[in-house]
Amino acid sequence: MQGFRAKCRVGALIVLCIWISLAALYGLLKPVSNGCVMTYMYPTYIPISTSAHLASPKYGLFLYHEGWKKIDFVEHLKKLSGVPVLFIPGNGGSYKQVRSLAAESHRAYQGGSLEHAFYQEGSLTPEERGLDLDVAQFSFANQYSSMLDWFAVDLEGEHSAMDGRILEEHTDYVVYAIHRILDQYKESYDSRQNEGAANSGPLPKSVILVGHSMGGFVARAAIVHPHLRKSAVETVLTLSSPHQSPPVALQPSLGHYFAHVNKEWRKGYEVQSSHTGNYISDNSLSHIVVISISGGFNDYQVRSKLESLDGIVPPTHGFTISSTGMKNVWLSMEHQVILWCNQLVVQVSHTLLSLIDPKTNQPFSSTQRRVAIFAKMLRSGIPQSFNWMRRSQPFQQSTHVSFQDKLDNSGSQVHGLSACPITFHWSDDGLDRDLYIQTTTVSVLAMDGRRRWLDIEKLGSNGKSHFILVTNLAPCSGVRLHLWPEKGKSTANLSPSKKVVEVTSKMVHIPSGPAPRQIEPGSQTEQAPPSAVFQLRPEDMHGFRFLTISVAPRPSRPPPAASMAVGQFFNPEEGETEFSPSALLLSTYSQKDIMLKEDHPLAFNISFSISLGLLPVTLSLKTAGCGIKNSGLPDEEARSMENSRLCKLRCFPPVALVWDTTSGLHVVPNLYSETIVVDSSPALWSSAQGSEKTTLLLLVDPHCSYKASVAVSSTAAASRFLLLYSSQIVGFCVAVIFFSLMRQANAWELDLPIPSMMSAVESNLRMPLPFFLLAAVPILISLLISLLTSQLFPPVASFITVSIICYLFANGCIIILILISQLVFYVAAVVHVFIKTRWQLWEGNFCITFFHWFIHLSSGFFSFKVIRVLRANPLLVTALVAITLVCFVHPALGLFILLFFHALCCHNALCGFFTASFRSHARKKELVDYINEGNSGIEQFQMKREGESNQSFPLDDSYSSSPNSAKSFSDTQLEIFHHRHGILILHLLAALMFVPSLVAWFQRIGIGQSFPRLLDSALCAGVIVHGVCDSKPEFNPLLFPFPLIPGFQEVRRSYIYLLAGFYSYLSGLALAPYWAFYAMAAIGIISFTFKIIERRNREKGEAYFSSRKHSHRH
Repeated sequence: MQGFRAKCRVGALIVLCIWISLAALYGLLKPVSNGCVMTYMYPTYIPISTSAHLASPKYGLFLYHEGWKKIDFVEHLKKLSGVPVLFIPGNGGSYKQVRSLAAESHRAYQGGSLEHAFYQEGSLTPEERGLDLDVAQFSFANQYSSMLDWFAVDLEGEHSAMDGRILEEHTDYVVYAIHRILDQYKESYDSRQNEGAANSGPLPKSVILVGHSMGGFVARAAIVHPHLRKSAVETVLTLSSPHQSPPVALQPSLGHYFAHVNKEWRKGYEVQSSHTGNYISDNSLSHIVVISISGGFNDYQVRSKLESLDGIVPPTHGFTISSTGMKNVWLSMEHQVILWCNQLVVQVSHTLLSLIDPKTNQPFSSTQRRVAIFAKMLRSGIPQSFNWMRRSQPFQQSTHVSFQDKLDNSGSQVHGLSACPITFHWSDDGLDRDLYIQTTTVSVLAMDGRRRWLDIEKLGSNGKSHFILVTNLAPCSGVRLHLWPEKGKSTANLSPSKKVVEVTSKMVHIPSGPAPRQIEPGSQTEQAPPSAVFQLRPEDMHGFRFLTISVAPRPSRPPPAASMAVGQFFNPEEGETEFSPSALLLSTYSQKDIMLKEDHPLAFNISFSISLGLLPVTLSLKTAGCGIKNSGLPDEEARSMENSRLCKLRCFPPVALVWDTTSGLHVVPNLYSETIVVDSSPALWSSAQGSEKTTLLLLVDPHCSYKASVAVSSTAAASRFLLLYSSQIVGFCVAVIFFSLMRQANAWELDLPIPSMMSAVESNLRMPLPFFLLAAVPILISLLISLLTSQLFPPVASFITVSIICYLFANGCIIILILISQLVFYVAAVVHVFIKTRWQLWEGNFCITFFHWFIHLSSGFFSFKVIRVLRANPLLVTALVAITLVCFVHPALGLFILLFFHALCCHNALCGFFTASFRSHARKKELVDYINEGNSGIEQFQMKREGESNQSFPLDDSYSSSPNSAKSFSDTQLEIFHHRHGILILHLLAALMFVPSLVAWFQRIGIGQSFPRLLDSALCAGVIVHGVCDSKPEFNPLLFPFPLIPGFQEVRRSYIYLLAGFYSYLSGLALAPYWAFYAMAAIGIISFTFKIIERRNREKGEAYFSSRKHSHRH
């Protein structure tokens, strides 16, 4: 690597790579506050007897019992009569992790169903066939009809996310556990019958599966297992489980198993038909419902994109929901926290209990009904995908309610949207007096028992045709809203043809922040945070003249500490702003400010052109004023109090609602300064159009003015970058190495010195041709593949930009790896040469003489013929040992043997280079001394050289015997080092990709081992063959004839490396870096084949391969 620009390019990449890594590490290690409440329990685990003839006897099955009293296990099993639920732990998980879900399920069964709050509830979308259902049929009883019996499999805490073989063994045992559970119920039933005890209900025919992390994928894999009984599983609930691909997609067998299971699921939902198109049967998975719950952006181990069921499970049979958008949860949580977070555990427990049919005491058989119950219990009334102000039906899109006519106490007809129950009906006489609002903004500061009339025609003019209300009053019990066709004191004064529509049920619940506090005892409290949002579009108010907001005349229950409601007619276009990509990037250095003056829109819509999942922003809101002019205090003091205490007494805390196409809804209550991040996955090959944007709806009090500041969080952005694109970067790293080997092979073919790996990487970064050829061509190929296939077409600009940034980061990582390895080799070689030189000076020492005697004594062992043959064929020995370990022990061990062989060859070549260089320098100095002595000195120097010829270095046919042999020998050794160093870096990366699997293998030592998967062994054997056949540049094929392609008569080795690099690049774009093993193995097979052909052609006297003119320079 020469030149100032080249060094600057390399230095900039190293600095960029180190800065991103350190910033990401800081962001990931920073403590996370999730807001979860701990779950407590009194666990007892009852072992279930299993067959002694299992293939995996080390695993176990347990039944959970909640209670502190000691019980008799046998008697308890006889009473088994609930609904079976099997918990499957994840990577490194324990069966005891079932305790939180099981304990809360027991409490939920004892305490009854959740209290109905009369907010708008979530339901099915039209794509999920929600229009075919009537919401009235989903009313739940106060008491659940049957309890849940929680079982759990003990998988010994094995790391199933790291090894495909372990994942398959877990699937096999889960299938056995499902059958054993159903058999246990039959045994309990028969036992009760034999003892004359009463049996309650029929035997269960299916088991509900609940899986955490990799346990969720194991649950899906068990369903398509060929040995699973028909209809043994009908419902699957997964918690933070990857479905699209492994979180660490490095092992080929692991990625292949994921692809195989997903392929079976896609086939299972297809209707079977004959070749002529005639119907044969329904799809085999038509009875299966799958619900995936993700942990949101705080789950660093599994991203929401991987937890999506898109393309695997149709919308009619399941959906994905983030915990940030779950009803009564609203929190993002870490990977393990999702198992004990009380808010989520309680909601999941009540959801599973709601699946039980009171008539049969078993889960509902209807697939559509089960999906609808999951949607009703888990989803909030807020749409999961948002463009609130522009939807034709903003709330009814996700909730379908039936209109029905009811009679009020006066006998008039009230047309209601699931109107409030009669128990909450207020008579018109109960309202003190009506208030007629003349402004577009209406406020409620207390439960004053008044009804406020808003003239839609008057207040909704001038484009302000939308109405929004935020409040902390509960629907029905605290506030009710009606649409009136004309003004009237009561519904009794209206004609029968005039109908009043109650729209209270359109209120949707949102999480509220902490309760307001009193600044001083006896003083007014701060404004309460809103807990509900209500919105009407012009279509909803069409045909009506007035909107009334009725506040309860007296609290039917203890009122909140401070009651509030703020409504406004507004124009959505007045409250819209968009951050362009340039504005977001510039905010990294200087924050962007937005001023919101008083009487601004209550709903302020902010659009980010770059997803907050990639560039999280810190959003700060500072109160600038709240309209208080005469406080009776000095100006400075009044201004200070106005911006702090007084404004909090008048204005409600801001709330942010964030939507993303991947992660759904995220609500931030009490927003004053918060880093906004969503768990999206933008700019991927599989991303859809529009996925690079994030929408934020800011609900702010129009009585106050605010200064909003937006700035990109650098540490959060770096963390998200590595979390989202780590798999892509790994694939790009392999591509960078292949491109560097391509550069070395091209130099060899042109009879030029083989460049070092550092020089090869740097030359591939040169602008414009080398860089854009290697970085942009694979991206264009991926876009072409998307066009030619049914894949989604990604957003081009963000996809290309992020991919190139990832490619640059991969180059930086490889440069750092090259520098570290070169430093190690150079230090080891210098130390070796130094010790060897000192050894020659210590030849006469007594200790050295004794050491020589010991070596001579032990030399008899090395005289055996077998040992001599092995020492004469190090390549053969390395190949045999490595391939044996790969096939019968573990692939990583064989790759480590190959790495040791590469390292030894690199060390010998570098030692030879240093030794020859030192000798050449010494001889030059000696020649200068002889020249100074005259002609006699030159003759003495020539006679000395002839006497020393071939004593120090026995040169083979690859070395020159030219007069400048020392220098030529050093050049040859340096070229060999550069070549072997490149191969070593490639195979080092391959070995590191198998390290997670090796960790899981070490954990199982002594428990039970099995042979590696054939796919892993075959691919790693190909890698080893590549390392052995390409041990020296001379042994690589250079030219190969292609007579079938006119004008293309040869394929050079550099072309092969180029194609392998493109393939590895595409594997990174597909988030499947393990595909790179196919390229490595293919090169190994090609090298081995070419070597055999070359040997046969030499025996026949033919030449199909060109050879380099010289192995070194003269």
